[in-house]
Amino acid sequence: MELCFATNNQHKLEEVSAWLGDAFQLKTLSDIGCTDELPETTGTIPGNSRQKADYVWINFGVSCFADDSGLEVESLNGEPGVDSAFYSGSRDAANNIKKLLTNLEGETNRKARFITVFTLLLHGIEHQFEGIVEGQILLEPRGAGGFGYDPVFLPDGHDRTFAEMSIQEKNAISHRSRALTKMVAYLKEQVFS
Repeated sequence: MELCFATNNQHKLEEVSAWLGDAFQLKTLSDIGCTDELPETTGTIPGNSRQKADYVWINFGVSCFADDSGLEVESLNGEPGVDSAFYSGSRDAANNIKKLLTNLEGETNRKARFITVFTLLLHGIEHQFEGIVEGQILLEPRGAGGFGYDPVFLPDGHDRTFAEMSIQEKNAISHRSRALTKMVAYLKEQVFS
C-alpha cells in the first residue's frame, strides 16, 4: 500500500520508516510533488495534524498521514505545546531549549510530557491516533542524539534522555512510537483483513 507521510522532517521520516515495514510503500511530500509549506494554524496539536493531512488529501488526492507533536510543561501551563518547534521564534532547537530552561529557572516542578497525534486519511476517511510519554525537564542538556527537546527530556523510569538513547531505544518508548504503533496496527488490520 502506498502512503504519503506529510512531512519534510528527515528525523521523523527515519523514525517512522523503521516502523512501517514492507507492507507499506512510504512516499514523502517531494515524492508526490508537494513543495508547499503545510499549514499549522489551528492552535492545537490534533488540529494541526488534521490540517496537514487534509491539505495533502485535498490538493494531491493521496492517502496520507501527518503528525503534530509538542512538549507540554506542567509548571508553564502546557508551554511550549503547539508552539514547540518555534518556541524561541525560530526552528532552532538550541534556542528553543535555551528559552525553555530560562523559563524554568528556579522552578521545582519540572514535570513534562511529549504528545504526538497522527492523523491518517485513508481514501479520504479520517482516523486519529495519540501517543504520550511522561517525564521531567533536566537543568541542562545531555546527549547528542535525537532532535528538538530530546537533550533535556528525561522519560519517567529512565536514567538517560532521549538524546542519550539510540533511535531503537527511543522508538521503543517515545510518544511518536506510541501513536504510530496504534496507527500501524490499524493500517495492517485494513490491509490484511
